[in-house]
Amino acid sequence: MRGLLQGLGRTQLAQKLGGRWLVIALPYAWLLFFFLIPFLIVIKISFSQSAISIPPYSPTIDLAEGWASIRDAFSQFSFDNYVWLTVYDLYWKSYLSSIMIAGISTVISLLVGYPLAYGMARGPSHWRATLVMLVILPFWTSFLIRVYAWIGILKNEGLLNQFLLWLGVIDEPLIILNTNWAVYIGIAYSYLPFMVLPLYATLEKLDMSLLEAVEDLGCPPWKAFWQVTLPLSLPGIAAGCFLVFIPAVGEFVISDILGGFDTLMIGKTLWVEFFRNLDWPVASAVAVILVILIVLFQNQQ
Repeated sequence: MRGLLQGLGRTQLAQKLGGRWLVIALPYAWLLFFFLIPFLIVIKISFSQSAISIPPYSPTIDLAEGWASIRDAFSQFSFDNYVWLTVYDLYWKSYLSSIMIAGISTVISLLVGYPLAYGMARGPSHWRATLVMLVILPFWTSFLIRVYAWIGILKNEGLLNQFLLWLGVIDEPLIILNTNWAVYIGIAYSYLPFMVLPLYATLEKLDMSLLEAVEDLGCPPWKAFWQVTLPLSLPGIAAGCFLVFIPAVGEFVISDILGGFDTLMIGKTLWVEFFRNLDWPVASAVAVILVILIVLFQNQQ
């Protein structure tokens, strides 16, 4: 009888472990097939040489030739494409400009998103689901259409300038479109839900008894916010900043539509190398360096 119970216990334990492994294996398999393998292909192209062909590069490793191609590839690897990135200042300026624009846009998203998330978390409980839906609602429309709509708002004859002129705040239209400010606004608007939702999830779980305790001890509301609410919401702030900053670094569409010729971002440089210059090896090297920089930045936090 004891042996039977032990056998059943082991079977149940094996089933639980198998279920856990299955749950863990599915996302890792997804990352393997849709991130790691494509990224390895990009790395392979970055060590190749440009060529007038289709595709426009000479592959260092040709799997069609078998293991002999893989064995001989190590002697053919060339870092010329990575050296090329250090020769011209266009590339490192693009990296620095992208980091600066993404950082400023993240700060703007935080300044706008934190009060919004705080108001949602402190609102009536029966309204919270509706407020969350309203934050997610812009995702129901095309990202490209939402970005194009900002042209009609920010241009010299746009809604913003017309409204400010009507109020008498300005005497002549502000030049916002085709500047970095337009890019800041576009990124902050487009990625605002990614900032609001983590903040709301953190603030909504905040223990209100802590605020009641500090208020009973004579702490004013503004001081209670700085000493209790803000420190406890730091995990949500960190998550929201990561979710906005990381995709914003490689942003291309917003910088191309709302930014001007002087707006320099690595996503735009990458697109030019791929589709205009048809220099896939250099573009792949740019993409590899970008991924490495983002991973290093994330690990430092």
